[in-house]
Amino acid sequence: MSETIRAIDAVVNIWTPEALAARPGWGGDFFVGKMRAQSALMEGLSLEQMIERMDAAGIERAFLVAPKSGRVGLPGCYHLPYGIVARAVERFPDRFYGLAGIDPTEGMMGVRALESAVRDDGFIGAHCYPHWFEMAPDHARYYPFYAKCVELGVPYQLQVGQSMIYAAEHRTQSVGRPITLDAVACDFPELKLIGIHVGIPWHDEMIAMAWKHPNVFIGCDAHSPAYWPESFRRYIDSYGQDKVIFGTDFPVLDFARTRREIEAMNFRPGPLRKLLRDNVARIYGLAV
Repeated sequence: MSETIRAIDAVVNIWTPEALAARPGWGGDFFVGKMRAQSALMEGLSLEQMIERMDAAGIERAFLVAPKSGRVGLPGCYHLPYGIVARAVERFPDRFYGLAGIDPTEGMMGVRALESAVRDDGFIGAHCYPHWFEMAPDHARYYPFYAKCVELGVPYQLQVGQSMIYAAEHRTQSVGRPITLDAVACDFPELKLIGIHVGIPWHDEMIAMAWKHPNVFIGCDAHSPAYWPESFRRYIDSYGQDKVIFGTDFPVLDFARTRREIEAMNFRPGPLRKLLRDNVARIYGLAV
């Protein structure tokens, strides 16, 4: 491990018992059965235990997501209260930042909640799972949220690539083709858009969007680095070295294992530091 690089993880699920209590019952089947997370994790971790795991992996800070997954009232839906993340950030401000989940069906009520999270609770950006709403990123119902992020000066990260089957009764269409970011980036050139989860299986399309638009970036979370496509590895170590940010989507990926797999790729020192720390600090305007 590169001891001199203290990484910043841009995509982390808060995993305290309080947060898990807000998640639907299919969580264990998905995280343990589908994603091969440790079964013991489903009992939850204290914030101190999460920090211990981060320290062991050389991760200095983490962005905690307060997700909104599905429209309220639909089966399998859950909205993690912003307050759970806000309290974690308040307790450990030197270790955690907050990302506010977006539900496009909430309209202006959701826009005002986002604004309050940023202005009053110190959240540093927005986060969205488009497939949960089966609305592609260029759908008009997202546009008020994009405009508010521009006004607030905060980035907007969203899942791109295929969706997952979370349980037999919770299937969603894959609406996150990276090409759908093209219209958004054209309409909002001041908005920093981060396509997380690499964009697999359309990773080359995601690379094309990041190459075309100065305001589009890629998050490398959720897919084990050992299995990253070769074109994505080359991109990180060459002309895309300013465009990709580190993430795990913990507990989808383990902190330490992810860090080890990245180190094993032998990226050049400059691109490696940008991937693990410098790019996300620049994109989010962090004083680190």
